[in-house]
Amino acid sequence: MTRQHFGTSHVPLSPAVRAGDYVFVSGQVPVDKDGKIVEGGVGPQTRKVLENISAALALAGCELSDVVKTTVWLKRAEDFAEFNAAYGPFFPKDQPARSTAESRLMIDILVEIEAVAYKPL
Repeated sequence: MTRQHFGTSHVPLSPAVRAGDYVFVSGQVPVDKDGKIVEGGVGPQTRKVLENISAALALAGCELSDVVKTTVWLKRAEDFAEFNAAYGPFFPKDQPARSTAESRLMIDILVEIEAVAYKPL
């Protein structure tokens, strides 16, 4: 099986990798195009992360509706309801499988999400 890498990063990872019919999107964080962390709480941060995932998927010819699994790390469990309110509209039907955990994140953010999409070549 061949692999294709999409996008560039300032750290040693590929934002997205296609392996066969699957596209794996590395954990995305709530930063804008200038690398600044989005402020305003977990809601705005969640929306920005999902916009970043959508952009990474687009590089591989996919969209959010192709996502079959997400993994979510929240800095604080008490943000879960607000996170869900922001996350839900991005997946209005056929919601992907999801794991969500409270975690100490590597930078001072409230949420990080990775995704797996399925789109046959």
